[in-house]
Amino acid sequence: MNEQKNLLEVKNLKQHFDVPNGFLKSLKLKAVDDVSFSIKEGETLGLVGESGCGKTTVGRTILQLYKPTAGEVWFDGQLIKSKKSINEFRKQAQMVFQDPYSSLDPRMTVSDIIGEPLDVHKLYSNKKERAEKIKYLMDLVGLSPEHATRYAHEFSGGQRQRIGIARALAVDPKFIICDEPVSALDVSIQAQVINMFEDLQKKLGLTYLFIAHDLLVVKHISTRIAVMYLGKLVEIGPSNDLYHNPIHPYTISLLSAVPVPDPNIARANKRIHLEGDVPSPLHMPSGCPFRTRCPKATEKCAETMPELKEVQPGRFVACHNL
Repeated sequence: MNEQKNLLEVKNLKQHFDVPNGFLKSLKLKAVDDVSFSIKEGETLGLVGESGCGKTTVGRTILQLYKPTAGEVWFDGQLIKSKKSINEFRKQAQMVFQDPYSSLDPRMTVSDIIGEPLDVHKLYSNKKERAEKIKYLMDLVGLSPEHATRYAHEFSGGQRQRIGIARALAVDPKFIICDEPVSALDVSIQAQVINMFEDLQKKLGLTYLFIAHDLLVVKHISTRIAVMYLGKLVEIGPSNDLYHNPIHPYTISLLSAVPVPDPNIARANKRIHLEGDVPSPLHMPSGCPFRTRCPKATEKCAETMPELKEVQPGRFVACHNL
């Protein structure tokens, strides 16, 4: 495996929605605003931020579930834009959804749910081959063969998420977008599912975009972490570096809220409380979107959005006051 090769490149991605505002009027909601990053083959990029910052929209726009307002998505050296390139891309890229309850069809058996991508992409030559592939996929995620004829409502949340993961793996993808895949599960089950993601990555050579708001989960699974605030990336860096030495004021405040299991360290840590509320994405502040809550904000922050630039090897930060 070539460490240096970028599997996915996202360049200046924008996703704006029109929100009705009175009679025949609408406002622009900038869910994702000029986001650029790349993911190397075989690595996991964690994408973190508060609820509503645009993380899920990034994932869905990459997979073209939303048509991008602007920007480019490159996968394996190919621009994903034409209908043909999108269809090819969807065989190589899949998504594991946040809610294992609503993302599975309650009228379909487990074998039909896992077999649906095989049917859509015609990935078998006869019924026997289809059944063997489904059995292999179930085994891969820790489900037993007798589960095949049962329905999704008969399973626990963790088992349902395993069904969703098996469905994503059915087309033998290179790249999987994990959209908060453990946030709806109990903590004990979360650990099992995350360990399974890591095992599958080693076994199948997968590349992940792992979207979450739990920084401890992201630190555990990610090679690098990208931090998002109100549709913009504010910091990207290697997982351990970013966790132990955050640079952007928002990342610093985000990490100060992470619970520490050692009570002595927890008492010594100072929680950073941000002033004010998160601005509405419909009425964004000028310049840097974080400036209304930032303790370091200056006049320059109100004038222009800082560029995401490399401040240390592999560390990218968007801040005027470094």
